[in-house]
Amino acid sequence: MKFNVDVQCTPEEARTFLGLPDMKPIHDLYIQTVLDTMSGQTNLEQMERMFRSLSPLGDAGMKLFSSFMDLGMNAAGGPAKKDG
Repeated sequence: MKFNVDVQCTPEEARTFLGLPDMKPIHDLYIQTVLDTMSGQTNLEQMERMFRSLSPLGDAGMKLFSSFMDLGMNAAGGPAKKDG
């Protein structure tokens, strides 16, 4: 026997029903911090510390992400020029 149930609810209602945490305050704080940084109200060191604390692998994850970004930037800019 097979049956389907369609439930119409908002994401907030679904999170509450499933017992998932409300991440809206954290999301709002994150967005506000990014916006403050973009407008120059927060320095980049504070943003880096925040991203490191939110990174799943901590410092190792940030270094890995940084190396991926460096590889991508080098690939986008063409081969690196050698001195000499």
